[in-house]
Amino acid sequence: MEPPTAGLRIPSGPAARILRRRTVQAVAVVLLVSTACFVIVQNLPGDIAFRIAAGRYGYDQVTAVSADSVRAELGLDRPLWQQLFDWLTDLFTFNLGTSLVTGGDVAGELAFYLSSSIQLAVVALAIAFVTGATAGTLAAGRPGGALDRITNLWVSGARALPPFLLGLVLILVFSVHLGVLPAAGHGEATNIVLPAVTLAVGLSGLFARVTRDTVVQVRESGYVHFAQTKGLSGRVVFFRHILRNTGVTLIAYLGVQVLILIEGVVIVESLFAWPGLGHALVHAIFWRDIPMIQATAVALALLVVVLNTAVDLGSAAIDPRPRRREVVL
Repeated sequence: MEPPTAGLRIPSGPAARILRRRTVQAVAVVLLVSTACFVIVQNLPGDIAFRIAAGRYGYDQVTAVSADSVRAELGLDRPLWQQLFDWLTDLFTFNLGTSLVTGGDVAGELAFYLSSSIQLAVVALAIAFVTGATAGTLAAGRPGGALDRITNLWVSGARALPPFLLGLVLILVFSVHLGVLPAAGHGEATNIVLPAVTLAVGLSGLFARVTRDTVVQVRESGYVHFAQTKGLSGRVVFFRHILRNTGVTLIAYLGVQVLILIEGVVIVESLFAWPGLGHALVHAIFWRDIPMIQATAVALALLVVVLNTAVDLGSAAIDPRPRRREVVL
């Protein structure tokens, strides 16, 4: 007699495999990042209780008595393994605890910071992708031509300029001298322009270079030449064969850009006082707010995993190769 599952077909397409792999990766990331943050904070110079008390009451009001009171209140005198175990237990039950400095709910504060960072990252990626992909596609039209050489100069300059220096230049030009854009703030459409452009410039250079090289390579491929010999118009060949196959490479390349983007977010948010995860992480480290440090670090790490998952799913969706496999039990 055949088992109940005999002949059952279980989908095993790219999307299912991607989600399974990324789920395991997310759990591992949470464990590693949380443990690493806890160990690093415990080894920072200075008294953690004193820093937390200073964040609550101000440096002028902090005494040894108030620091000891904070240490006893927060259980900082307990064994380190017990503190870490309690944090991990709360984390996997979706309880992020309360801020040691403000006393506010970490989950609520994290939701605000996360939404701000996602907003900034999406705008920066959109600007970088549209600008870089357009410039790279145009430069690929005549390799070695004037536009191609200009694009090469732009790519080199964009990558050589550090984000914090570019941000300072933009503040001096558009905020101080011209006065057309705010240097800091949040809540208005104009507030996001300078930090988004600061992040987008370096990313757009990489997109332009990858797009240019990929379009040139795809245009010289055998299937493009075959499509042209069939009498297809140049527009059809470009959109159906060149653009689609270039998109596979570009979407996959987004995974590399995500790491650069997250790294830049920490610097740019602090520079422009943008209330995102990077800005929150810097302040939490300064005040030794351990729950907030761990929560923001985990959120940044998981953001990388989520964005890479979206990139993988996008690549699987537009990849012209077969997308679905089935396993027969």
